[in-house]
Amino acid sequence: MKNITSIIILTTLCSLATYTSTAYQVIFQSNHRSGIAYLAYYMGPNFNIEDSAAVDKKGQAIFKNNRKLPGGIYAVVFADKRYSVEFLLDKEQNINIVADTASLLKAAVTGSKENLLFQAYQRYTAEIGKSLSRERTAYLKATNKADSSLHEANYIRLNTELNNYRLRIMKSQPSSLMASLLNAMRESPYPAKPPVTRQDSLDNYNFYKAHFWDGISFMDDRIVRTPFFLPKLERYYREVIGQSEPDSLIKDIDYKLLLARTAPEMYKFLLNWLTDEYITPKYMGQDAIFVHLFNNYHSKGLSPWLNAKQMETISRRAYMQMSNLIGEKAANLHLVDTAGNPRDLYDVEADYTIVLFWDPTCGHCKEELPRIDSIYRGSWKSKNVKIYAVLTEKLQREWMKYISDHNLQDWINVYQTKEMEEEERKAQRPGFRQLFDVIMTPTVFLLDKEKRIIGKKLSWQQINDLLEVKRSKGSKQKTN
Repeated sequence: MKNITSIIILTTLCSLATYTSTAYQVIFQSNHRSGIAYLAYYMGPNFNIEDSAAVDKKGQAIFKNNRKLPGGIYAVVFADKRYSVEFLLDKEQNINIVADTASLLKAAVTGSKENLLFQAYQRYTAEIGKSLSRERTAYLKATNKADSSLHEANYIRLNTELNNYRLRIMKSQPSSLMASLLNAMRESPYPAKPPVTRQDSLDNYNFYKAHFWDGISFMDDRIVRTPFFLPKLERYYREVIGQSEPDSLIKDIDYKLLLARTAPEMYKFLLNWLTDEYITPKYMGQDAIFVHLFNNYHSKGLSPWLNAKQMETISRRAYMQMSNLIGEKAANLHLVDTAGNPRDLYDVEADYTIVLFWDPTCGHCKEELPRIDSIYRGSWKSKNVKIYAVLTEKLQREWMKYISDHNLQDWINVYQTKEMEEEERKAQRPGFRQLFDVIMTPTVFLLDKEKRIIGKKLSWQQINDLLEVKRSKGSKQKTN
């Protein structure tokens, strides 16, 4: 496959930099006497570096700055990554930590009420976790029903105690960061109703989706800097919510971004992640989501934290995609055939038109075009399907030879002359690459009789499947 334009994935979009003027200071004291220590925060399952400090001969590292950090789970991590101490940072940001690298779980964190809750929770879960593990192992090794029942009951009792412990914190300290973290960790409820009918399954799914975000507020900046939020966000938009209806996804996205407008860090994180997720969509038609984000957020100045290069990348991709969205009419192409005669795309009379962008030197084209021609001759041609094939490179001699060698005379083979390209440039009109988002070859579109786009970036198998579905639907409509 030949790349025509490289796409930059905005891996830097998740950087957050909105701060206020209040200072933070974290003093870390340990028996580690040298090297560099880092102040890090969770961003998804990984740590991002916030600050660094040298460890002096007394084992002290001091992190400080004249700005306030967003709330979340932070850690002091040593350069060799062997040791780390996690703690909570929220409203109170003058923190002292005393730790022994031989027993980091017993580190003393002072200067913050939140960390009293956090440390107590860590100690409790460490102990009950061991008990749960023992009971699970004993249950798996049990050789009779009595032992299995005993260890199963013990496991259920311990797990209930753990859940009750978490609930007590959430009820007694509802506005604490610890309560927000526990809410974020909770698994979404799923109805116990057994699915007997298809409607039962739909009801269960709708209940699960409706309660997926229970306990998580999109108006709480602190949730962003935890290991729980990003995996939950990825799971929701990649697995839970339906992928085939971009309009429903857009509605859901707009609602969450509206909620997050009062939480700058959450809003920034969401918009960045969603942009990165849909700038190269995994499913056909989802490019409409990215175009929507560009039109309604980025182009309106609602992402001022992006630098010029990032904004340029987003803008370029949006303009490449917005003229070829599923369901919209394709742009007309004014090109010439092998004899130099004008052959406009809209002059092609067919029930379905395949628009194929290719290059005779492209290895993947050489594999794919014979397959397309074979099924075209064997099936598509008799069903009033026509192929409008566009040369993408200035390789007219190689192009003519390939057409002749492979007997592609039944296709409408067209190209853009140098004069046409120069005229287009002077008039500042978009070319076929932008109009059809041609960034690699072959690129294939399927249009209906009115030249509306019903499929894009397809293989010949996908074209065939889509044609079968369309013809099947057309037959049913005629019968009805």
